[in-house]
Amino acid sequence: MTNLFPMFMKLSGKRCLVVGAGKVGEPKIGGLIDTGACIHVVAIAASDQVRDWADAGKIDLELRAFSSSDLDGMFLAVVATASRSLNERVYREAQERGVLCNVVDVPDLCDFFYPAIVRRGDLQIAISTAGQSPSLAQKLRQQLERQFGDGYAAWVEQLGETRRLVLASDLDKETKWELLHSLASREAFEAALAKISELSATR
Repeated sequence: MTNLFPMFMKLSGKRCLVVGAGKVGEPKIGGLIDTGACIHVVAIAASDQVRDWADAGKIDLELRAFSSSDLDGMFLAVVATASRSLNERVYREAQERGVLCNVVDVPDLCDFFYPAIVRRGDLQIAISTAGQSPSLAQKLRQQLERQFGDGYAAWVEQLGETRRLVLASDLDKETKWELLHSLASREAFEAALAKISELSATR
């Protein structure tokens, strides 16, 4: 078994190819849009949502068959077609070009996997089973969504603002470290959540 290296990657401005624009490809395209990547989509047919994204200028869509040259200059590729032979071809040619590739739902044809994600503002918790059991990853995501409620989004934002103030202060390094760690506690979170609720009630 290959050990995976977990990381969060910046894709803003990176050229990304998606082959396939149907029910499976659509959410993958949507996820890439949120990153600010430059997305080129090639597909024989596309869902209404994908067409809307193209009309809005969020993606570049070409309704045609895949060509090897589509991989030229790409940073990564996502393949979401129902054709095993096409999936294998795109993956093979991506490997030859050094382009990271993910063939959806085919772990053996993936350089990276899509984790199940819990998002609370800037807080992101990613869960992966290395393609072994996406269902388990989804169940764990649901559990974590209950554990980490919507209030975490505002708290993380507050922590970021406070962290910048603390780091810019004249406090010594050890005091800064202790203060930042004390703020990232359950008690601090509950106090912040109570304050947010109080402010919301007065509006």
